[in-house]
Amino acid sequence: MTAALQTVRQKFQLVSESGRALKRLIDTGIIDLTDLRSSVQTAKFARVYGPQATMAILGGRKYTDLPAIADERGTLTYKEVDDRSWALARGLRGLGVTPGSVVGVLCRDHRGLVTTMAACGKAGARMVLMNTGFAKPQFAEVCQREGVAVVLHDSEFLGLLDALPADMPRVLTWVDDGTKVPEGVPTLDDIVAVNPSEPLPPPDKAGGSVILTSGTTGLPKGAPRDTVSPLATAQIVDRIPFPHKGTMVIVSPIFHSTGWATYTTGAAFGNKVVTARRFNAEGTLRLIAEHKADMLVAVPTMLHRMVELDPAVIAKYDTSSLNVILIAGSALSPELSNRVQDTFGDVLYNMYGSTECAIASVATPAELRAAPGTAGRSPVTCEVVLFDENDQRIDGANRRGRIFVRNGAPFSGYTDGRSKQIIDGFMSSGDMGHFNDDGLLFVDGRDDDMIVSGGENVYPQEVENLLEARPDVVEVAVVGVDDVEFGKRLRAFIVPESDAEKDPEAIKRHVKENLARHKVPRDVVFVDELPRNATGKLLRRVLVEMDVDA
Repeated sequence: MTAALQTVRQKFQLVSESGRALKRLIDTGIIDLTDLRSSVQTAKFARVYGPQATMAILGGRKYTDLPAIADERGTLTYKEVDDRSWALARGLRGLGVTPGSVVGVLCRDHRGLVTTMAACGKAGARMVLMNTGFAKPQFAEVCQREGVAVVLHDSEFLGLLDALPADMPRVLTWVDDGTKVPEGVPTLDDIVAVNPSEPLPPPDKAGGSVILTSGTTGLPKGAPRDTVSPLATAQIVDRIPFPHKGTMVIVSPIFHSTGWATYTTGAAFGNKVVTARRFNAEGTLRLIAEHKADMLVAVPTMLHRMVELDPAVIAKYDTSSLNVILIAGSALSPELSNRVQDTFGDVLYNMYGSTECAIASVATPAELRAAPGTAGRSPVTCEVVLFDENDQRIDGANRRGRIFVRNGAPFSGYTDGRSKQIIDGFMSSGDMGHFNDDGLLFVDGRDDDMIVSGGENVYPQEVENLLEARPDVVEVAVVGVDDVEFGKRLRAFIVPESDAEKDPEAIKRHVKENLARHKVPRDVVFVDELPRNATGKLLRRVLVEMDVDA
């Protein structure tokens, strides 16, 4: 009887949440009650083309002459993106791509990437978004695992293609000045120039996308998104005020979850998306000022580099147009949270989630002022709970547990057959966290980052947050390394300010004065920079394996 009541309760909850999500879509303008035909058409297109192609088709009709994408080579309108992606889809058919074929995409952020994403959807192909930080063996292994049949890539990655069969079709999506195009390899522009832009017959179903995990602990896993419910869009617009027919600067890689989701959502609102192939802190300020951007999408590492600029450099650029700075992808420290809002105003939104779990929570500027570094609260259709090591639910404030997420964007499992742990419909995020007295979520670090030193549990992020607040520290990472006596000992890697004394004992003393004794790093190593992947996430395993004279 109890199980039956639980089932009824869950079904009622889902209906209620769907109603609230629908209301948010109406309130934010995603659904226009005066043009329901368009909304129905959007849902229909999404089922057969996927989100990127759907936004290209509808954008070409609804926002015809509005700017869609701006990069180093100028601006394309929504109609131009739609036309070019239809022509590319036809060209892909000529290369043997049929509905269900797997296309590997290895691009930085630019017009070629957004055109390719839309074209894959229009051709019914399954798109695998590759990491631009791949080494040749990783790239080859992922291509083989995912069954890639055709590769579209930027010219800077020509060397990686040596690892693939020589007869595998490939297309250059961006050609750097001075690069010699290999014989027989067409460019995207070549294909667009010789193919008509008339639509193809729609595929029977969407080919889907595969977004790779960050790969901070090994070879990235593939997280497929075969279908995306229109209601899932409510999660990202519920607590984040996207501009409408405005301008977004996206420097977070579009091949990863945050960039992918914000680009697609931004296109639904008819925004101009400004991109840069490579991140530059001052260059990003310049883009914001030149384009009078309403919104910036970045990862915490990028914001850290921006606020580390000389105040005189920051003052050169008018960033007052910004209403939203949205970050995601890695932990936001209290120190960085405050510095960003002190520099750019109270416009910071911290989105927490993962490639697998999608969105779990969002912190608003007011919440970040009240509780710097918080991950905030769950948006509509999402819920975050904590479980202990015995899979028992943890309730109450200030109790640490494993973070589990339930939302309307279900993850069906990795492409290699593995999946995440699921308890009562909640999926593990792989992180540890707690709620404060006000119900705000805090992420305390990865559950596998925990260091057991001398029988005591230490989560590195607590030590890192403390040290990052020091004026002589730019960045810090704390890892556990093997120790004969303690099993593991803490080693702190610190990027110091240029005029810092680099005194290991001062660092240890500072931790000892503020945290428990077992959290004091035994080793302090000063480095020029911390190893990070293309999405800005820290590569702790590189630090653990680093040969240092501690």
